[in-house]
Amino acid sequence: MKTIFLFRRPLVASSLVVVTVVLGIALAGPLLAPHDPLAINQNAVNQASSTQYLLGTDEFGRDILSRLLVGIRPTILVAVISTIIAAIGGTACGIVGAYSRPVFAFFVMRGVDIMLSFPAILLALLAVGFWRSGVVSLSVVIGIIFIPQFARVAQSATLQVIRQEFVEAEHAMGARYLRVVLRAILPNILSPLVVQATLTIAAAILLESGLSFLGLGIVPPEPSWGQMIGTARGYLSQNPMYVVWPSVCLAVTVLAINVLGDALRDHLDPRLRENP
Repeated sequence: MKTIFLFRRPLVASSLVVVTVVLGIALAGPLLAPHDPLAINQNAVNQASSTQYLLGTDEFGRDILSRLLVGIRPTILVAVISTIIAAIGGTACGIVGAYSRPVFAFFVMRGVDIMLSFPAILLALLAVGFWRSGVVSLSVVIGIIFIPQFARVAQSATLQVIRQEFVEAEHAMGARYLRVVLRAILPNILSPLVVQATLTIAAAILLESGLSFLGLGIVPPEPSWGQMIGTARGYLSQNPMYVVWPSVCLAVTVLAINVLGDALRDHLDPRLRENP
């Protein structure tokens, strides 16, 4: 019997553990935090690691560990919601771009190409500048920004599927457009979309962290990893570990999600599977 692909690749198994732990912390972070992440202690400003504060304190004497445990929740929430928005909107655009009237498909995909021509961070900066910062606005903005990536993946997969005999059989039976999409096309393009979703979550985490780093993301005093990194820049000489902890957490989380995405792609695509 073949071994499950996760157990044949220790790096993938380790990444799965990391992602599971991060999701668990995102759900139960406030319960795990040893201190109030918003509580100010002027007598413990920029302290190093100690028995009371395991990872030290920030510029207001707040516990860095508690803020790390709580700060992952808004980041993960934004990443997941924005990925769902991007997946729904991008899949719809991609299917329309491959399986609709040529004129309509042309305008849809040219709109996708125009969005792809701009850097994601630039579009995000332009959008959040007109909206109030917060989880909801960030989720919508980032979700719209990543729609073109899903649209391209969905269009490419749909173009392959509509040439298959089972789609032609649906047409021969007089099936309507919506039935063909829901019964024949959508179930057969889910694999590349799932892979794209995992990669988009990692990209959304980085984009949200970048916006928070610039002060345009999660609103203080609510913590987020990107916001903590941005603030910690000004205290490198006083407390260098202040910037290290959120940076390491962010890097490890994004790396783990990307590794899982690559492994999922290899597993779902027979051409990329490793030989047993």
